[in-house]
Amino acid sequence: MAKDARPRSAKRAPARRSRGPRVLLVAALLLVAAFAGGWFLWAGPGPATRELSVVVPEGATLSRAAHELEKAGAIHSRSLFLAFAKVLGGSGTIRAGEYRIEPRTSAQRILEMLQNGKTLQRLVTVPEGMPSILVAEALAKAPALTGTVKTPEEGSVLPDSYAYVRDEPRAAVLARMQEAMTAYLAKAWAGRDKWLAVTTPREAVILASIVEKETGKQAERTTVAAVYANRLRAGMPLQADPTIIYPVTKGKPLGRRILQSELRAKNGYNTYAMRGLPEGPIANPGRASIDAVLHPARSRALYFVADGTGGHVFAETYEQHQANVAKWYAIRRARGEM
Repeated sequence: MAKDARPRSAKRAPARRSRGPRVLLVAALLLVAAFAGGWFLWAGPGPATRELSVVVPEGATLSRAAHELEKAGAIHSRSLFLAFAKVLGGSGTIRAGEYRIEPRTSAQRILEMLQNGKTLQRLVTVPEGMPSILVAEALAKAPALTGTVKTPEEGSVLPDSYAYVRDEPRAAVLARMQEAMTAYLAKAWAGRDKWLAVTTPREAVILASIVEKETGKQAERTTVAAVYANRLRAGMPLQADPTIIYPVTKGKPLGRRILQSELRAKNGYNTYAMRGLPEGPIANPGRASIDAVLHPARSRALYFVADGTGGHVFAETYEQHQANVAKWYAIRRARGEM
C-alpha cells in the first residue's frame, strides 16, 4: 500500500508576548519617579545650609530672579524652578527687594515669598532734628551699604526711616532722603499761610530747624514758631540757645552750659549777637516743625522759658517773662540744679 502522502501536522511555535505594555509601564514608572524627584526638589527642603540674602533687582523678571537664587545657592536648579513656577506658581508677579532665605527653605516657599513681597527690611533712621553730621555717621554705620558720602548740606534731609537693600550705595540712600525733603518742602510751601515772617523755602527750613531744637512738644511747636516770627517782625534778636551751640559742635550735644564767650562770639549763627535768621539751618527739621513755621499760632508772645514739665510758658511782655524766669529758677533750685 502506498503511504499516506498527507503531511504531518507541524507543531506550532509559542506566540511571542508583546513588549508594548511592559515598555509603557517602565516609562510610566520612570515618569512618576522623575516627577516625584522634581517635586521633591520643588516642595522639599532647599539646598541652603545657612541663612542667605538674595536681592531681586527692580524690574527683574522671574528668570532673572531664579538666576540670582541659583547663584546664591537657594534653589537646586533654575530651569526646574521656572518649570514648576510656570505650572504651579499661580499668576502672581514677583516683587523687587532683598529676601532673607532661611536654611532649607523650599523652592515653592521661596516663590511665595517673591510674590508676597516679604522682603528683608533694612532701615536707616533719621530722627527729627538730627544734624547732618550725624546723618552721615548713621549712613556710614548702616550695614550692607556700599561707598561713602560726605556730610550733606544742613537742612537738606527729611527725617524719616528709609529702607534700603544690600549693596546699595550710600549715596543713593542719601539722595532719597534729600529728594524727600525737596518734595515735602515744595508741597508745604505751596500751602503756606499768608503774611509769614519768612519769605523763602530756605528761610522756612532755617527757622524750622530752630523750632525743632527748642521744643519736643508737638502741641507748642506753632507757638514757638509764632514767638520767633514776632521777633523777626519786631527786629528783635531771636536769642535761640541752639544757634549758639551749632558752630561749636555742628549740631551734636554740647554736654555743658553755654559759655559767656560763646554768647558774645561773632559768627553767622549767634542769634544773641545778631538780628534776623542765622546764615543756615542748625539741623534737619521734621515735617511738624516745617508745618509749624508755615502755619504759626496766632499769638503775640515774644518770650518763652521752660516750665519744669518739659514744656514752656509764654509771655507777651518782658515783665511777664521775668516772672516766669523767676519761677523756673525756683524750680531748678528746688531740684538742686542751681
